[in-house]
Amino acid sequence: QVQLVESGGGSVQPGGSLRLSCAASGFTFAYNAIAWFRQAPGKEREGISCINRSDGSTYYADSVKGRFTISRVNAKNAVDLHMNSLKPEDTGVYYCATDPDMYCDSHVDAGDFTTWGQGTQVTVSS
Repeated sequence: QVQLVESGGGSVQPGGSLRLSCAASGFTFAYNAIAWFRQAPGKEREGISCINRSDGSTYYADSVKGRFTISRVNAKNAVDLHMNSLKPEDTGVYYCATDPDMYCDSHVDAGDFTTWGQGTQVTVSS
């Protein structure tokens, strides 16, 4: 069993930056893809980025491409999400998730992931 814990959320002005971290513990060797999702009030959970441990390949949703960067921090068994040029529409609760059978390619869907963190709030406002 893998456990995920997110950290790094907070409040920032438009144009600012934040770094989120997803720390994994437990049977981490059995899991490949780790993805980041976000959910704004009244909206569905959106898959925004994903990284595959097997080959380091990554996926970004169009809404964050060019502004967000996902990376593995092997020494900490973590996956970071660096968020730059933040916009008010980036506001929401951010979750990381994983599943033993997942490989991220062209789309990231919440229904494909079985293990979730508790979420961390990101608020972008002036």
